[in-house]
Amino acid sequence: MHKNNTKIQTIRYASANISEKTLVLKKNLTGMSIFNDPEKIRLNYKIWLSDKAGNGILGDGKWKILKLIEEKGSLKAACSELGYTYRRTWGNLQKIEQMLGFPLLEKHRGGSEKGSTRLTPEGKKLVEAFDTFHSATDKSIEKGFNDLMEELKKI
Repeated sequence: MHKNNTKIQTIRYASANISEKTLVLKKNLTGMSIFNDPEKIRLNYKIWLSDKAGNGILGDGKWKILKLIEEKGSLKAACSELGYTYRRTWGNLQKIEQMLGFPLLEKHRGGSEKGSTRLTPEGKKLVEAFDTFHSATDKSIEKGFNDLMEELKKI
């Protein structure tokens, strides 16, 4: 029993080895379910690709950093905007390149022209493919979540 006469139930679930989420469900013991108020509950999830050993290859964080690198033309600026450390991010991107077998970034050293970092053609294709995959997955998960909420309203 929780304060304000509310019972809390936690449900953990995984979907197609893509993501794992936790829903915290609260039901007022007077019978008014939070499922009748869409502002009180939301779904959160992460998507990532890994190898068979479970080593992460590409997920939301690395996808965002790659998109920002292309937008800003700088790994340092992209890291700064997302609050990532440069050294760790650079190391992670190098590991991804080794796993995938192709370079993601073209780095041009500084000097009077300043340095820049851009995605390679393969890096751009990877980001575009993940964009497409993420968009389709988001729509599917959103539909599934809406269907779930409709069913839970009946509780």
